[in-house]
Order: sequence, then structure tokens, then C-alpha cells
Amino acid sequence: MDVGEYRVNRFLVTISVLLLAIFAGQAWASEPTPWQMGLQPAASPTAAKIIELHDALLIVITVITVFVLGLLLYVSVRFRESRNPTPSKTTHHALLEIAWTVVPVLILTAIAVPSMKLLYFADRIEDGDMTLKVVGHQWYWEYQYPDHGNFGFDANLIPEEELKPGQKRQMDTDNPVVLPVGKKIRLLFASADTIHNWSMSSFGVKIDTTPGRLNETWVQIDRVGTYYGFCSELCGVNHAYMPIMVKAVSPAEFDIWVKKAKQEFARVDEPDAPAKATIKVAEHALSK
Repeated sequence: MDVGEYRVNRFLVTISVLLLAIFAGQAWASEPTPWQMGLQPAASPTAAKIIELHDALLIVITVITVFVLGLLLYVSVRFRESRNPTPSKTTHHALLEIAWTVVPVLILTAIAVPSMKLLYFADRIEDGDMTLKVVGHQWYWEYQYPDHGNFGFDANLIPEEELKPGQKRQMDTDNPVVLPVGKKIRLLFASADTIHNWSMSSFGVKIDTTPGRLNETWVQIDRVGTYYGFCSELCGVNHAYMPIMVKAVSPAEFDIWVKKAKQEFARVDEPDAPAKATIKVAEHALSK
């Protein structure tokens, strides 16, 4: 092994160690944390499958990147001018050209198959154990529980001057969403004004709320905890102040909370007409 090949090998080893150090330092929390390098831990089957595919693709990308980088370094050292005073005059190589066309096609096909399976899994709507309606507003969220007396409430960001000890700045809301763990929850999304996006990384959910249209997905939360998300669609001057706060509790605790919430949030007033009309029309279309 000459000096050039030794340096290349040492460089590749160094890159591999750095990659392992970076991705092994993933933060395990239900919210973003300072200097977090990896994804938030999965709290639903969909998020678990997303992270699994992400990790697999990361390995594929790393292998390809290291291979191409190593090949470039090898060519730079092996075929430098001092070692090849008379350069090759090769114009084409049929076998090599076929290989670098077929191999990428096979790699992309291998990536497409699990990707399509994941898209189908995340997009399928099963018969849920309950339904949660989410309506986006400028600049807060409205939540409705149609299967539990149709009560609802608004969730606004708690101003910094009103935060209590333990509450998180620009993350906690005055009325967090409460959902039971282990239940298949049907999620319906609409908007009263402009396009918003309900994004919860731990659930693997990121879906638009669109005026005049009803979007639908599902989630099943695996473990008790408090989870945070944000509006991920630029929706106006206060777009950055639309946090999402979800408290996942046991089914027994959820039933207790529902009894209290029915009294606290009993809704007899008409909700926003555009959002209500959107939900009614879309539900009628889905029932056909």
C-alpha cells in the first residue's frame, strides 16, 4: 500500500467514525431539543415506519456517497499526471455505461417499493375508535370531539408573560388536545381562512388544513406523554405562534377528562361558518 492509498483509507475511516458519532447522538424526547441531530422518537406506528425507512435510506445514501468520494480520490491519486504522463485516449466503455445506468435504476426501484408501502399505510383510513376535528384559524387551532358530545375548544399560544413554572415558551397552549393511547383516532382537517399545516413529528402526521376542503388521516398514539408540533405552512404574520400541544393519556384518564371537558367546553354557539360548512359537505361526500 503506497502513501496515497493509505491516506485515502484513513480519510474514509475518519468519515465513518464521524457519521456514527453524529447519528448515534439522537435526542430522545417528545419535543425538539437543543442540538438535536436526529428525528424525534416515534410515538405512533406511522412515525415508526417513517423513521425505519429514513434510517435505511440514510445507510444507502451514506454508502453511495462514500463510494463515489472514494472513487474520486482513488482516480485523483491513481491517474495523476506524475504517474500517467501519457493519458488514456479511451472514448467509451459499453459495459461500464450500462452498469452506471442499470445500477441506479435498481437502487431507485428498491427505494420506491418500501416508500409506496409506507405512503399507503399512512394514507389509509381505518374505522377509528374516535374522531378529532381540527380547524385552522389565523392564528390558533380549534378542536372538536364529535363522538363525545361534540364539544370543542380553541387552543392558543400562552403569552410569555403568562407562563407558569414548567410551561414551555412558544410551545404550550392554554387548552392542550387530550387523546387516549392505544386507540385508532380519525383526524379531520379543515380551515376557516387560509392554508395551515398540522405537523406532529412524533406522530408522523403532517397535513394541510385547506379552506373549502376536508383532509383526513389517522393516528394511534403508542405511549403516554406530552407531544408538541407547529403549523408548518406560512399562513400570515403570526404563523410562528401556532403551536400544537397534545397530551396522550390512558383510556381511563381520557374518559375522566371528557366528563370534565363536556362541562367546561360545552358548545352551543355556532362555530365558524366556513369551517363548519366544509366539514359537513366533505362528510356527506365521504358517506356516499
